[in-house]
Amino acid sequence: MLLFDRLQNFVSGLGTSKDKKVSTGYVFTPIDPAKLVAMHRSDWMARKVVDIIPDDMTREWREWKADEGVIELLEAVERAPQINVQAKVNEAMQLARLRGGALMILGVESGQMNEELVLDRVGKDALKYVHVLGRDQVSYEEINRDITSPYYGEPVMWRVSSKDGIQVDIHPSRVIKFIGAPILDKALAENEVWGDSVLQVVYDALQNAASSQEHTASLIPEAKTDVIYIPNLSQHLANTTSTQKLTERFTYANTLKSMFNMLLLEGNGGTGPNGVGEKWEQKTINFGQFPELLRQYLQVAAGAADIPLVRFLQDAPSGLGSNGEVTLKNYYDRVSADQRNKLSPSLWRFDEVCIRSATGTRDKSIYYEWAPLYSQTEKERADVFKTYADGARQLVGNGSGQEIITREAVSKALANRIVEDGNLPGLAEAIEEYGPIEEQEPSEEELAAAATAQAATRPQQMGNARQTADAAPRSLYVSRKVINAADIIAWAKGQGFKTTLAADDLHVTVIYSRTAVDWMKAGQDYWNEDGTLVIPPGGPRVISKFDGGAVVLEFASASLSWRHMELKRIGAETSYPDYSPHVTITYEPREVDIDKVEPYRGKIVFGPEIFAEVNDDWKAGVSES
Repeated sequence: MLLFDRLQNFVSGLGTSKDKKVSTGYVFTPIDPAKLVAMHRSDWMARKVVDIIPDDMTREWREWKADEGVIELLEAVERAPQINVQAKVNEAMQLARLRGGALMILGVESGQMNEELVLDRVGKDALKYVHVLGRDQVSYEEINRDITSPYYGEPVMWRVSSKDGIQVDIHPSRVIKFIGAPILDKALAENEVWGDSVLQVVYDALQNAASSQEHTASLIPEAKTDVIYIPNLSQHLANTTSTQKLTERFTYANTLKSMFNMLLLEGNGGTGPNGVGEKWEQKTINFGQFPELLRQYLQVAAGAADIPLVRFLQDAPSGLGSNGEVTLKNYYDRVSADQRNKLSPSLWRFDEVCIRSATGTRDKSIYYEWAPLYSQTEKERADVFKTYADGARQLVGNGSGQEIITREAVSKALANRIVEDGNLPGLAEAIEEYGPIEEQEPSEEELAAAATAQAATRPQQMGNARQTADAAPRSLYVSRKVINAADIIAWAKGQGFKTTLAADDLHVTVIYSRTAVDWMKAGQDYWNEDGTLVIPPGGPRVISKFDGGAVVLEFASASLSWRHMELKRIGAETSYPDYSPHVTITYEPREVDIDKVEPYRGKIVFGPEIFAEVNDDWKAGVSES
């Protein structure tokens, strides 16, 4: 078999002198530091390779988890002008990626700079400054080789020298080291504590991408070239006089072409059996494939830098099946992982000093989480909110005693989830002030208005109950009237709407089903003893214009979404796949620009549920005032 392999290689040329790969090898040639700096300062691609990932890792920064007063103290330390840790970390990471390494010096008033920093001795306001130094600004003489030391592999002492000859020795416990591309095999760099520049491995790819752009740009002046064939050209160039005449002749010809868009030549253009004379041609360069070629070079450069092209160019991909958004999300997931696995361990010493400097002690319950890098749109946040609400509704059931988890427990868990996601700003404070959802009570005015609305609808509800006791299933329209309609109308007028629906017509539709269902299976839904439902201030709210011209206020409501799904489970069907609670404001917006209307943010109070059959002619009874 070995002989066969060798014979096959000999016939094909593989592995012999004919194989060009035989002379290919890898040799590490460090790029000169001055060239690295020049690349970063003069080439846009090199600058992006160095800057993008540190910018993304520090852009949204982090969120401390502690009491509000403690968080304010911690953020005050981080944002102090002489510390400004968010900007300093970004600078250190960029400098490390450019030159292979950088240091953050922690100026802590606890012991001398050349002494080990004992964290338990760090007191309040001890952190005074944070400085960033490049690898060329510091030096060291000896590496710690004590395997039992926590500083193994680090310099025994860092040294900073000034131009005045002053030297300052700094213990490694008072610095935070950042490296660019790590050198994994320390045997080849035994006394090296730094890494390589990230530009080292992308250098060729960046050069190829840059040269492809330059060569393409150089072809643009040659995109269209005039070619003229002249019989006996060499004779015209034989002496100065004839050469001058030839030059003047085509100078005038070019002037005539520019002024009158025509070109005069001698003879018949050289066509025919006896064709003589001058002949003109125009040659052009086809740039049709150039954009794709340039993009491929940029794709290779971005891939070498481990940055998606959509982020590298800040340009969304086009074409069938483009998945730039998915690619960007995957990239941000990877950056988030680097924040947790690389940046957090590096910042550990600073965090310990920061907490003690801010509070004077070390509370083990204080921690932080990295802020999300990918921001959800309002629609995505509303969809997530609705998904949570639907899931919670499934857990509590329909109130028939078959619930999986009690409503109180689900309400508390859902409130915690909403607070963490920030979908309802101020919810935590509102619950602390007014109590949980099941404990909320409307005001005396709202109770009186609800009682009036309930008394007005009781005869209709009782009549419906008598009719449906023994009747066959029928269509179902469930709604709740707005009790504090005056507040919403006042807001609408303030936004420029000339007319609105009458106060009695403001309502929210719970379900609108032409499909017949048994009303008695709907059960009873209530959040307060009098049947009212209170939507607290804030949360996702949007002004939209529906088909038919209705201008509506959309809002998020877990209870309404739950009730809607509950009614669908008994057989009700709707024309729209998704339920979005809303209150119709007007059908005549006139000159109001809907996109500029600020949604109503106040509390909304709904009266008890009203059951009725579907009336397809309902719009005839709607009036505006």
